[in-house]
Amino acid sequence: MSILVMKFGGTSVANLSRIKNLQQLVKKKISNGHKKILVVVSAMSGVTNNLVQQYKKIDFNINNPEYDVILSTGEQYSSALISTFLNKNGIKSRSILGWQIPIITDDKFSQARIEKINTEKILKLFKKFNVLVVAGFQGISLEDRITTLGRGGSDTSAVAIAVALKSKICEIYTDVEGIFSSDPRVVKDAKKIENITYEEILEMASLGSKVLHPRSVELAMKYDINIHVRSSFKRKQGSMVVKEENKIEKEVVTGIAASENDANISLKGIPDKPGVAGQIFGILADADINVDMIVQNITDDGKFASITFTVPLDDCKKALKVLRNSKIKFKKISFDTKICKISIVGVGMKSNVGVAKVMFETLAKKNINIKVISTSEIKISVLIESHKKKVALNSLHKAYGLGL
Repeated sequence: MSILVMKFGGTSVANLSRIKNLQQLVKKKISNGHKKILVVVSAMSGVTNNLVQQYKKIDFNINNPEYDVILSTGEQYSSALISTFLNKNGIKSRSILGWQIPIITDDKFSQARIEKINTEKILKLFKKFNVLVVAGFQGISLEDRITTLGRGGSDTSAVAIAVALKSKICEIYTDVEGIFSSDPRVVKDAKKIENITYEEILEMASLGSKVLHPRSVELAMKYDINIHVRSSFKRKQGSMVVKEENKIEKEVVTGIAASENDANISLKGIPDKPGVAGQIFGILADADINVDMIVQNITDDGKFASITFTVPLDDCKKALKVLRNSKIKFKKISFDTKICKISIVGVGMKSNVGVAKVMFETLAKKNINIKVISTSEIKISVLIESHKKKVALNSLHKAYGLGL
């Protein structure tokens, strides 16, 4: 059985007018020969944020299982509403929730990872229905608790289901025409990227580009699923995520991403002894806090060190509390939440020199100070003051010739 997987984000299902547009897209796919379509949907735009706000009036612990139960209702509502609309318009459909499939996950509430998807029920239902509307972002643990996959997790749901169904492509519908060289809301001459590698979009997604969830790209890359990112509202070809060898032109820099979802934490006056850094990051890891950019400096006399690192903004208070309550000795701890991570990404950086020089010189000309630097084979990230984000993005976009 050939099954097409289509995923629609929150803006694509934000109201009845947009749900009607979704129905027209599905109907056209059916008329073009796709007889069985699995539609994965997010909550309607703004609904999840509202649910989070309501929950946080009572508790700030997002690892509470009840948090996942509450947030999963957004996708439950949208999937049922969309299925109802499809049926009313002559398309045989039904909604199905993560636990009904089931999508089995671990028990890391609010950040669960998929362990197994049972496709038997999906295939059985397709004997009766042409379209199944699956509530994205959710699953169920082995202890029968509802789990969620983290914000943006419906992308991961869609790609994981495509893998389980042995589909070769997953179409991701959003409110933009595809993947752009930078955020088009900030950089006016940002252009659509026709083809981008898994490695490039994985870096961009993890570094602030909100078009795809990083874990969805990891899955697609692992199981060779082509992702087509396209607009719900414009009938145009979008951006294809492909293997590196299938990308004919490898630009030195493909895109520039920005993230303001990090906090910068500095520990000063740490004894400069072997194993101290391991203890610090071990404590944070045990608290499920992910650490990204790291810089360590040693005093001139070699007795003390300072370590600066970034953590997700939502984990800043938790990280500070964990460190203050630990047995780690330090003289001072400070933090900064008004920061922005700017990253240039491109597989062409592997074989080209001088890329970093252009970045640093461009930022220096704009009087933008760099706080922290992090690099890999295909990206360079710098930490700057958040209010200089727009200037940095536009100047770097121009410097690397990425404009229209």
